[in-house]
Amino acid sequence: MDWNPTRRALHGVAELLLAGPQHRETGRIDLRVVEGGFATVAGRELRVEGDELLTGTARVPLSGRTYTEVAAEAGIEAGEPAGVYSGGPGVRPEETITFDADVLKALLQGFADGDRALREFAPDLTPVLWPEHFDVAIALDEVNYGVSPGDGYLDEPYAYVGPFEPREGEFWTAPFGAARPLRELDGAITAFFREGRDRL
Repeated sequence: MDWNPTRRALHGVAELLLAGPQHRETGRIDLRVVEGGFATVAGRELRVEGDELLTGTARVPLSGRTYTEVAAEAGIEAGEPAGVYSGGPGVRPEETITFDADVLKALLQGFADGDRALREFAPDLTPVLWPEHFDVAIALDEVNYGVSPGDGYLDEPYAYVGPFEPREGEFWTAPFGAARPLRELDGAITAFFREGRDRL
Protein backbone atom coordinates (compact mmCIF):
# COMPACT_ATOMS: atom_id res chain seq x y z
CA MET A 1 0.00 0.00 0.00
CA ASP A 2 1.05 3.58 -0.62
CA TRP A 3 0.25 4.90 2.83
CA ASN A 4 1.66 8.42 2.72
CA PRO A 5 -0.76 10.44 0.52
CA THR A 6 -3.90 9.33 2.37
CA ARG A 7 -2.19 9.46 5.77
CA ARG A 8 -0.99 13.02 5.10
CA ALA A 9 -4.43 14.12 3.89
CA LEU A 10 -6.14 12.58 6.93
CA HIS A 11 -3.54 14.12 9.23
CA GLY A 12 -4.38 17.45 7.62
CA VAL A 13 -8.07 16.91 8.36
CA ALA A 14 -7.28 16.20 12.02
CA GLU A 15 -5.08 19.28 12.34
CA LEU A 16 -6.77 21.88 10.13
CA LEU A 17 -10.45 20.94 10.46
CA LEU A 18 -10.70 19.56 14.02
CA ALA A 19 -7.78 20.47 16.29
CA GLY A 20 -7.33 23.99 14.91
CA PRO A 21 -10.97 25.08 15.22
CA GLN A 22 -11.24 23.38 18.63
CA HIS A 23 -8.10 25.15 19.86
CA ARG A 24 -9.36 28.54 18.73
CA GLU A 25 -12.63 27.92 20.59
CA THR A 26 -11.43 26.16 23.75
CA GLY A 27 -7.62 26.22 23.92
CA ARG A 28 -7.43 22.41 23.59
CA ILE A 29 -5.83 20.36 20.81
CA ASP A 30 -6.53 16.80 21.97
CA LEU A 31 -8.86 14.66 19.87
CA ARG A 32 -10.54 11.29 20.48
CA VAL A 33 -11.11 8.13 18.50
CA VAL A 34 -14.80 7.39 17.84
CA GLU A 35 -16.63 4.75 15.86
CA GLY A 36 -15.72 5.15 12.20
CA GLY A 37 -13.11 7.85 12.77
CA PHE A 38 -12.21 10.57 15.27
CA ALA A 39 -13.68 13.72 16.82
CA THR A 40 -13.12 16.82 18.90
CA VAL A 41 -13.35 16.61 22.69
CA ALA A 42 -14.47 20.13 23.63
CA GLY A 43 -16.55 22.96 22.23
CA ARG A 44 -18.45 22.37 19.02
CA GLU A 45 -18.42 18.70 18.08
CA LEU A 46 -16.74 17.98 14.78
CA ARG A 47 -16.39 14.37 13.74
CA VAL A 48 -14.69 12.50 10.93
CA GLU A 49 -16.58 9.40 9.88
CA GLY A 50 -14.99 7.64 6.93
CA ASP A 51 -14.56 10.24 4.19
CA GLU A 52 -17.04 12.75 5.66
CA LEU A 53 -16.94 15.54 8.23
CA LEU A 54 -19.98 15.57 10.51
CA THR A 55 -20.89 18.93 12.03
CA GLY A 56 -24.01 18.04 13.99
CA THR A 57 -26.23 19.49 11.28
CA ALA A 58 -24.51 18.31 8.09
CA ARG A 59 -22.36 15.60 6.56
CA VAL A 60 -19.68 17.32 4.49
CA PRO A 61 -17.73 15.25 1.91
CA LEU A 62 -13.96 15.49 2.31
CA SER A 63 -12.33 13.82 -0.69
CA GLY A 64 -11.61 15.87 -3.80
CA ARG A 65 -12.06 19.24 -2.09
CA THR A 66 -9.69 21.67 -0.40
CA TYR A 67 -9.61 22.03 3.36
CA THR A 68 -10.80 25.62 2.89
CA GLU A 69 -13.82 24.48 0.87
CA VAL A 70 -14.77 21.85 3.43
CA ALA A 71 -14.36 24.34 6.27
CA ALA A 72 -16.56 26.90 4.56
CA GLU A 73 -19.37 24.39 4.15
CA ALA A 74 -18.94 23.24 7.75
CA GLY A 75 -19.01 26.80 9.09
CA ILE A 76 -15.48 26.73 10.53
CA GLU A 77 -12.08 28.22 9.70
CA ALA A 78 -9.43 25.83 8.40
CA GLY A 79 -6.08 26.21 10.15
CA GLU A 80 -3.68 24.53 12.54
CA PRO A 81 -3.57 25.24 16.29
CA ALA A 82 -1.31 28.28 15.94
CA GLY A 83 1.76 28.46 18.16
CA VAL A 84 1.19 25.15 19.95
CA TYR A 85 3.70 22.85 18.21
CA SER A 86 5.99 22.84 15.19
CA GLY A 87 6.03 19.19 14.12
CA GLY A 88 2.73 18.81 12.25
CA PRO A 89 2.19 17.49 8.72
CA GLY A 90 2.74 20.81 6.96
CA VAL A 91 -0.56 20.58 5.10
CA ARG A 92 -1.92 23.90 3.83
CA PRO A 93 -5.64 24.81 3.74
CA GLU A 94 -5.60 25.29 -0.04
CA GLU A 95 -4.43 21.70 -0.70
CA THR A 96 -6.91 19.16 -2.05
CA ILE A 97 -7.88 16.25 0.18
CA THR A 98 -7.22 12.96 -1.60
CA PHE A 99 -7.97 9.54 -0.10
CA ASP A 100 -7.37 6.01 -1.28
CA ALA A 101 -10.42 4.17 0.06
CA ASP A 102 -8.56 1.03 1.16
CA VAL A 103 -5.80 2.98 2.88
CA LEU A 104 -8.31 5.25 4.61
CA LYS A 105 -10.22 2.25 5.91
CA ALA A 106 -7.02 0.62 7.20
CA LEU A 107 -5.83 3.81 8.93
CA LEU A 108 -9.13 4.39 10.70
CA GLN A 109 -9.28 0.72 11.70
CA GLY A 110 -5.78 1.04 13.14
CA PHE A 111 -6.88 3.95 15.31
CA ALA A 112 -9.96 2.01 16.45
CA ASP A 113 -7.90 -1.07 17.30
CA GLY A 114 -5.29 1.04 19.08
CA ASP A 115 -7.88 2.91 21.15
CA ARG A 116 -9.54 -0.35 22.16
CA ALA A 117 -6.20 -1.94 23.11
CA LEU A 118 -5.15 1.08 25.19
CA ARG A 119 -8.46 1.00 27.09
CA GLU A 120 -7.99 -2.73 27.78
CA PHE A 121 -4.41 -2.18 28.86
CA ALA A 122 -5.06 0.83 31.11
CA PRO A 123 -8.81 1.11 31.83
CA ASP A 124 -8.37 4.12 34.13
CA LEU A 125 -6.78 6.28 31.41
CA THR A 126 -8.40 7.95 28.40
CA PRO A 127 -6.49 7.59 25.12
CA VAL A 128 -5.80 10.81 23.22
CA LEU A 129 -5.43 11.26 19.48
CA TRP A 130 -2.76 13.94 19.17
CA PRO A 131 -2.82 16.15 16.06
CA GLU A 132 0.93 16.80 16.03
CA HIS A 133 2.23 13.25 15.53
CA PHE A 134 -1.24 11.85 14.70
CA ASP A 135 -1.04 8.92 17.12
CA VAL A 136 -3.50 7.62 19.69
CA ALA A 137 -1.66 7.26 22.97
CA ILE A 138 -1.47 7.28 26.75
CA ALA A 139 1.37 7.90 29.20
CA LEU A 140 1.66 5.56 32.18
CA ASP A 141 4.51 5.43 34.72
CA GLU A 142 6.84 7.45 32.47
CA VAL A 143 6.14 5.30 29.42
CA ASN A 144 4.22 6.23 26.27
CA TYR A 145 2.01 3.53 24.77
CA GLY A 146 0.25 4.07 21.49
CA VAL A 147 -0.57 3.34 17.88
CA SER A 148 0.74 5.43 15.00
CA PRO A 149 -0.64 5.38 11.43
CA GLY A 150 2.98 5.38 10.24
CA ASP A 151 5.61 8.07 9.89
CA GLY A 152 9.21 8.70 8.89
CA TYR A 153 10.37 5.84 11.10
CA LEU A 154 7.98 3.15 9.82
CA ASP A 155 5.75 3.69 6.79
CA GLU A 156 2.75 1.66 7.97
CA PRO A 157 0.52 1.57 11.06
CA TYR A 158 2.36 0.32 14.14
CA ALA A 159 2.07 0.01 17.90
CA TYR A 160 4.80 1.32 20.15
CA VAL A 161 6.09 1.37 23.71
CA GLY A 162 8.23 4.43 24.37
CA PRO A 163 9.84 4.72 27.81
CA PHE A 164 10.97 8.20 28.82
CA GLU A 165 14.39 6.70 29.59
CA PRO A 166 15.91 4.72 26.67
CA ARG A 167 16.23 0.95 27.05
CA GLU A 168 18.48 -1.60 25.37
CA GLY A 169 17.83 -5.21 24.45
CA GLU A 170 16.15 -7.40 21.85
CA PHE A 171 12.66 -6.01 22.55
CA TRP A 172 13.73 -2.37 22.16
CA THR A 173 14.25 -2.21 18.41
CA ALA A 174 13.23 1.41 17.73
CA PRO A 175 15.16 4.61 18.56
CA PHE A 176 12.32 5.60 20.93
CA GLY A 177 11.69 2.16 22.43
CA ALA A 178 9.80 -0.71 20.80
CA ALA A 179 7.63 -0.70 17.67
CA ARG A 180 5.74 -3.45 15.87
CA PRO A 181 3.67 -3.17 12.65
CA LEU A 182 0.01 -3.87 13.31
CA ARG A 183 0.02 -6.51 10.57
CA GLU A 184 2.61 -8.48 12.56
CA LEU A 185 0.70 -8.18 15.83
CA ASP A 186 -2.45 -9.56 14.18
CA GLY A 187 -4.76 -7.98 16.74
CA ALA A 188 -2.56 -8.68 19.77
CA ILE A 189 -1.84 -5.01 20.51
CA THR A 190 -2.79 -5.21 24.19
CA ALA A 191 -0.43 -8.16 24.65
CA PHE A 192 2.39 -6.14 23.08
CA PHE A 193 1.75 -3.26 25.51
CA ARG A 194 1.74 -5.71 28.42
CA GLU A 195 4.98 -7.29 27.27
CA GLY A 196 6.56 -3.87 27.10
CA ARG A 197 5.38 -3.04 30.61
CA ASP A 198 6.64 -6.38 31.92
CA ARG A 199 10.07 -5.94 30.32
CA LEU A 200 10.38 -2.51 31.95
